[in-house]
Amino acid sequence: MSSTVRTILVPFDGSANAKRALDYAIELAGPGSEELHVLNVQTPLSGDVSGFVGGSNVKQYHRDEGEKVLAAAKRQLEKAGVAFHGHIGVGKPGPVISDFAEQLKCTHVVMGTRGGGSSLGNLLGSTASHVVGHVKAPVTLIK
Repeated sequence: MSSTVRTILVPFDGSANAKRALDYAIELAGPGSEELHVLNVQTPLSGDVSGFVGGSNVKQYHRDEGEKVLAAAKRQLEKAGVAFHGHIGVGKPGPVISDFAEQLKCTHVVMGTRGGGSSLGNLLGSTASHVVGHVKAPVTLIK
């Protein structure tokens, strides 16, 4: 086995599929051989809301909401004894996940899917379809 540290990104929205994806990433994360990053993507507030409450309040809101979601991942990872880095992004999930994967130089992305339709976008979910199409690293999808 290679001694190279692999960097795994797990997008996490608190859903059952995201929790299963995190379980899978925990299995992959051997002691000292993996760097695990967990990302929650927050939906931007409308311009009207942002203009009314101010940019710093909007940033704090996204941070607070992201931390609430990441708390479940933190409990799961601490129980498993796996170190991780938590991140909060804001925007459309597919592009934000792809950008984080590139910035962190991820060697693997593990994510849950929610799709269920007959087209590729519906089968995988639009976010998963975007990530598969834009991330250079291998992507493992967990249903």
